[in-house]
Amino acid sequence: MNEFKRARKEYESTPIPEELDARVRAGIRQGRTSSRSRGYKVVRRTAGSVAACLAVLMAGLNVSPTFAAAAADVPVLGGLFQVLTIRDYETVENGIDYKVSVPGVESEGDLAEKVNAEIQERVDAHLAQAQADWDDYKDAFLATGGTEEEWADREMNVLIDYEIKSQTDTTVSFVVDFAEGWVAAMQQRYCYNLDLANDKDITLADVLGEDWVGICNDAVNAKIAADESGLFFTPEQGGFTTVDDATSFYLNEDGSVTLVFPEYSIAAGAAGIVEIPVVA
Repeated sequence: MNEFKRARKEYESTPIPEELDARVRAGIRQGRTSSRSRGYKVVRRTAGSVAACLAVLMAGLNVSPTFAAAAADVPVLGGLFQVLTIRDYETVENGIDYKVSVPGVESEGDLAEKVNAEIQERVDAHLAQAQADWDDYKDAFLATGGTEEEWADREMNVLIDYEIKSQTDTTVSFVVDFAEGWVAAMQQRYCYNLDLANDKDITLADVLGEDWVGICNDAVNAKIAADESGLFFTPEQGGFTTVDDATSFYLNEDGSVTLVFPEYSIAAGAAGIVEIPVVA
């Protein structure tokens, strides 16, 4: 059993945590509007591997009713790889609005296994952190005079979702969003840009060439200079100075780059996750 199939099986057999105790929709504004229309995401894979893909789908149909419902509209595709939804559910338990849609890459090579393991690790960490945040909030609420009856009116929303930004026969660029919202809101976005034919990550240098740092810096500085919100930090305040190998990005369908900066990294929290297009 390869790593992808084992990861999918582990996800499908893992019970939904009962401890995640609340829902709140405010603060989950980014990352949902465009991705909600996708339903079930599939990227192409080689014709020679269609049988293996069908085996994955059939295993999912036997394990998960949600997987089966989603797979009902999935066409049989050819190509080099697939991106599959390996865990997908929405549930309310003890007043919780809990939405999870987790991707996994099905392809030959080590890169897909590495990406799947990383996503799973981040999913586990997000769920654990959300539970800890909610428990801490409840303790503080009750310690400051709140009652259990009043607590029952409190809400929290926990979200994991993804969106494919672009794809070719051999490459895919997608983002995975992790969010929680209650009194405050938090969102993290991780970008994956994969060259499955060569079993490697796509870098900014691959897309923009040797002067990728200068091209990206010019785009960011132009955005900050044109901004009138006053939300961007100055370099002295810990704001933007330069891009580097760790700077997140995704590829659009036209091949252009969009840089992605986490909340509070180059701008105040009100700016949320900052995305800046780059024109080469």
